[in-house]
Amino acid sequence: MPTSKSADPILLTMGEPAGVGPEVAVRAFQMLGGTINGRPLKLIGDPDVFVSCGAPREAVIATKARATRVPGKPDRANAAATIEAIASAVSLAMKGQAAALVTAPINKHVLMETGFAFPGHTDFLQALTGAPRAVMMLASEVIRVVPLTVHIPIAKVPGSISIASIVETAEITLAALKRDFGIAAPRLAVAGLNPHAGEDGDIGREEIDVLRPAIAALQAKGHTVIGPLPSDTMFHGEARTRYDVALCMYHDQALIPIKTLSFWDGVNVTLGLPIVRTSPDHGTAFEIAGTGKADPRSMVAAVRMAAAMADARAR
Repeated sequence: MPTSKSADPILLTMGEPAGVGPEVAVRAFQMLGGTINGRPLKLIGDPDVFVSCGAPREAVIATKARATRVPGKPDRANAAATIEAIASAVSLAMKGQAAALVTAPINKHVLMETGFAFPGHTDFLQALTGAPRAVMMLASEVIRVVPLTVHIPIAKVPGSISIASIVETAEITLAALKRDFGIAAPRLAVAGLNPHAGEDGDIGREEIDVLRPAIAALQAKGHTVIGPLPSDTMFHGEARTRYDVALCMYHDQALIPIKTLSFWDGVNVTLGLPIVRTSPDHGTAFEIAGTGKADPRSMVAAVRMAAAMADARAR
């Protein structure tokens, strides 16, 4: 696993030039004074894009590919620079020359039009780092959630969950909480798939046939795991005191609670990688790009979480 030094920078990638990514990256850089926990912040992408958003040119690690920023109007000609910024940041982190990367939002549709073979950041990062499996966690100071399945139709969810996938995802998540978040004995709660967690099979058998055996297997390995829990009662304040992270069965089951509780400071964290990667929990927001309305709080939270994770790994 790459080992960074205490003074190694945290890299903020450009993301989609036409979106709010470059803006919030520069705003976060400015708000944090260009440094976090003693580590310098560096922007990586086309220098002109960042400078147009107010960044000092010397703070930018330039990509060879160039991009043109027209807020709200994505251009496939910018794809090469967008992809290079991510790949270059990963390369530096893998070499131990960067402590972490924080990625600004990309527009996967524009990238895929140019032959980009990945549905999003997570899969691309997994391929670049050679990680066996990457897991998406959404985190804030009040809640952490992991969706077992992500961007698939809801009709395909029941057939996409398995004992093996639950056990593997849970173990990656628990290991990351120890290594990257300093939680010595992490606790995991598993959400049921069906209403009321299936009501003993009356509203579906997935809890009986899949979830309970997976939970039993994790408990047999010494992990602290509870569930399956009804998802409509496991996210209020008192319920959250029983666990450190919730493993949910599908996208909205995980994202609705965190976006309700932590809309402006939720952070997307990729677990299972040999490097630290975080991202703001929002998209490109083309409709407000260039208007000055983009809120940098999620990007600031992502930078702070990346720095804390890098420090935890260094310790």
